[in-house]
Amino acid sequence: MKNAPHLLSATDAAREIREGRLSSVDLVGACLAQIDKTEPGLGAWAWLDREGALAQAARMDDIRRSGRAIGALHGVPVGLKDIIDTRNMPTQRGTPIFAGRQPAADAAIVERLVEAGAVMLGKTVTTELAFLHPSETRNPHNADHSPGGSSSGSAAAVAAHQVPLAIGTQTNGSVIRPASFCGVYGFKPSRGMISRRGILQTSVSLDQVGCFARSLEDAALLSDVISGYDPTDPLCFARPRPSAHDGCGQQVPVEPDFAWFNLPFNDRLTEATQEGLSAVKETLGTHLLRLDPAAQLADLVAVQGTIHEFEICQHLAATFDAHWDQISPTLQPIVTRGRQISQAQYEDAMAVKTSAEAFFAEFFQEFDAIIAPAAAGEAPLFGTGTGDPIFCTLWTLAGLPSVTIPLLVGETGLPVGVQLIGPAERDDQLMRTAAWFQTHVAAAAA
Repeated sequence: MKNAPHLLSATDAAREIREGRLSSVDLVGACLAQIDKTEPGLGAWAWLDREGALAQAARMDDIRRSGRAIGALHGVPVGLKDIIDTRNMPTQRGTPIFAGRQPAADAAIVERLVEAGAVMLGKTVTTELAFLHPSETRNPHNADHSPGGSSSGSAAAVAAHQVPLAIGTQTNGSVIRPASFCGVYGFKPSRGMISRRGILQTSVSLDQVGCFARSLEDAALLSDVISGYDPTDPLCFARPRPSAHDGCGQQVPVEPDFAWFNLPFNDRLTEATQEGLSAVKETLGTHLLRLDPAAQLADLVAVQGTIHEFEICQHLAATFDAHWDQISPTLQPIVTRGRQISQAQYEDAMAVKTSAEAFFAEFFQEFDAIIAPAAAGEAPLFGTGTGDPIFCTLWTLAGLPSVTIPLLVGETGLPVGVQLIGPAERDDQLMRTAAWFQTHVAAAAA
């Protein structure tokens, strides 16, 4: 084997295990050794199940040797954001309010991971209640910088080769933005693809599950494993799901057409990010159309804020009431503001959200993908926040599949991602387009 086990992609590791050239115990052991080496300066894990992970790995090796059926991620370790319930590990939600909280049952996505043979390595650090207050996790490329949030630990752990795959969630920009800051692939599938049962609810209308990986193929593979219908999730649709992994391996029938929106908040981009995006856009030539959208498109940022703040105050009302003195000064004013949003204002915002979904459904009849920044620039300095999510807001509100590809570098050499957004429930098409895109950009740069 050319690479040390912890450096393998999830796809390669699963194949090596399946074909008997690597044991899950050796892979998990290598990941644990990498965690021992890097975790003191990183802080990506809220709970590391060292003994449990090795025991799971040994069972996976026994199953493979017995000749029984194995799953798509058999023996491959995965990190879980610490808002995802696990019956064998605590889920503490990034706050002392839930310190030691032990769920009685696994989240739906954990059940699917177990079915696929994955090994649950532990719980990755999140921000307070998966919102804005920063965690103690550092950026693996430069400890003086933030990894982003709220899926901070998941992004950092994958970037530091502590684990090949990790799961996060996104209500605004909490998968795409930290993936950009940490230089990994982040994929947020279409809303409704993945069940949210057993995951902390901050916004029933906006919360979505996403994946972190070190390759496009790995992100797609993880997404397919955890996707599926669940009647207990009101947004989880009972329809066949496209295979994002299949899309990665398909050739585009014709070269795709992209759109770029000249949005008023594009002036928040750093100079290095603007220059990098300009170079990328130039490689697309006539396959890119620059658009000046109606002002209402930018107004969707406020719509997202209204829905998110109103709903988090509804879902976590009991927590806020009983533990107000344990809520951070970052979150308290947001809760206070959210409690002032009227039912009528909320319903108006929900109506605009529905209109936005209809707009994009029609828009994608002419385009294969939207190209956009994944973040304003490289990761901010540690202690100054988790970064601006605004470049993810519109697409998250509309429930569109989004992927960030680590292509650019910022002013100090830290990674910056380029985001592609596709039509709802056509995640396979987005991944096919993304695979073409990164190959095309790489060839143009050669």
